[in-house]
Amino acid sequence: MKIQILLPLAASLALAACATAPKPLQGQFSMVSPRDAVPTQQVGTPVRWGGRIIETNPGQGQTCFQLISRPLNGSGRPSTTSADASDGRFIACRAGFYDPAVFEPGRDVTFIGKIAGYESTRIGEYDYRLPKLDADVIYLWPEVRQVDVVPAYPYGPWGPGWGPGWGYRGWGWW
Repeated sequence: MKIQILLPLAASLALAACATAPKPLQGQFSMVSPRDAVPTQQVGTPVRWGGRIIETNPGQGQTCFQLISRPLNGSGRPSTTSADASDGRFIACRAGFYDPAVFEPGRDVTFIGKIAGYESTRIGEYDYRLPKLDADVIYLWPEVRQVDVVPAYPYGPWGPGWGPGWGYRGWGWW
């Protein structure tokens, strides 16, 4: 009976360990999204937000990032399962210089901080009000590279025309 209880418990703990956020991204945060933070005036609320960088603007003493927000997965990384999923946009600022050549558009990043206020910007002809985050943590995720796997013998070990289905009892030229 104990094994029946311990086995599922061990399996769930192992799966939870796989979905653990990196140490700098762990903690308790409000579940408010950037989109929801604008109408509800959430100044001072601690949040963990992430998304794709739209632009990086180094300024005097700080760098500000404009991001398209994405839902975070179990490890705190912005989700890439749906390119259309967005929780709006937000601005995150942190003291210091962050190089726009490293923090380039399209990179995934997660921030931890408090909502400091709101900033209006124009996107095309649309006036857009963005929540502004004072970031304590910036976590730039490694780029995910797509790898195409090519079999060592794409046509079989004897060359083109001799792959699966060809030859003896196959449906090729026999």
